[in-house]
Amino acid sequence: MSDAVNQAGLPTSTIRNLGNAVYQNRLLSRQGFSERLFAIFFTNLVYPQIWEDPQVDIEAMELNEEHRIVTIASGGCNMLAYLSRSPARIDAVDLNAAHVALNRLKLTAMQHLPGHGDVVRFFGKADQKHNSAAYDRFIAPHLDTKSRAYWEQRTWRGTRRIAAFNGNFYKTGLLGWCITAGHLVARLHGVDPSEIMQTRCLREQRHFFDAHLAPLFDRPLVRWASGRKASLFGLGIPPAQYDELLAAGDDGTMASVLRERVEKLACHFPLRENYFARQAFSRSYGEDENASLPHYLDADHYEAVRDGAGRVAVHHCSYTHLLSRKPDQSVDRFVLLDAQDWMSSEQLNELWGEITRTAAPGARVIFRTAGKPSILDGKVSDDLLSKWDYRAEESARHCRRDRSAIYGGFHLYVKLES
Repeated sequence: MSDAVNQAGLPTSTIRNLGNAVYQNRLLSRQGFSERLFAIFFTNLVYPQIWEDPQVDIEAMELNEEHRIVTIASGGCNMLAYLSRSPARIDAVDLNAAHVALNRLKLTAMQHLPGHGDVVRFFGKADQKHNSAAYDRFIAPHLDTKSRAYWEQRTWRGTRRIAAFNGNFYKTGLLGWCITAGHLVARLHGVDPSEIMQTRCLREQRHFFDAHLAPLFDRPLVRWASGRKASLFGLGIPPAQYDELLAAGDDGTMASVLRERVEKLACHFPLRENYFARQAFSRSYGEDENASLPHYLDADHYEAVRDGAGRVAVHHCSYTHLLSRKPDQSVDRFVLLDAQDWMSSEQLNELWGEITRTAAPGARVIFRTAGKPSILDGKVSDDLLSKWDYRAEESARHCRRDRSAIYGGFHLYVKLES
């Protein structure tokens, strides 16, 4: 039996599954109301681009052709990036039906668009008016029924969802709207964030940040707005993760946390090498031929990604549920993004019970956290954690190298021999 569909065109199971993941407090409480509001926001497309650095992931996982991976899907960029190392299999899971549809669109496009240039035009460039026609000719005939229904549904404007790729897809979704709001607030205070793209070196990037961006976080409007949990829903940050993020601040305010993360994004990596910063500050990947694109769009990886797309399965379910259906010792690499920041102690223990059962010898788990410490300490049982080696120094090194810059911690666990 097919799912009922809400007014947004998404299955009601999306709301139910998200609720199971997010709700930790009763409805008639301030925290409970905030959790339910977040779940409503999260039923639609959130991440047009995933916001974790796949090159760091690949290095931390020591990924090779023998590995079987289970990862959270999100915007799909990292799942495709992993294919550059030709792993044996990838299972991508997500509770958000829009993300599932986006991942399946990307996989089908990689397999059926005529060439690398067509893929870059579709996913890497803005204002490509013929992308809808390319979808109709090359992608739609090979897309599964549910995903095709999602992309061809009419919006309130009367256009199909797929038409978002004719303009700037990365300005859509909850994250895209949140970044747009940030630009509007900056301009309200006389600052154009895109002007940082005119800098030519790290020293000039630092000067721009100190002179123009940093003062914004002392403005009353910014401090007030960032102090509201709902203001960060657009970044995909649920109430529980907001609290973890707040604890990472130097002065107990969210404005100080955001300033620290934007500083890393603006100052720690050359802009030409950081497509996360270009997307945040200029809302595009840019036209510079020497500027880096997302890993999966790089010409050097095109054939490996295209040829490996058939080895990926995308699942609309929870991570724990998928693992519960897998045999013992059948997974080599686990990618959890920042999802554990959402979870209760009970949910974490259930998840890590399944991870430990399905982990092959030498398996690796990677994840990120809003705060700096690992979320597992004090929440996951000592019996489960005793089977894993936490690589503290490696984790800290990978965190420093993460160009996305928005997380406080990167964490690597390696399965110990029994």
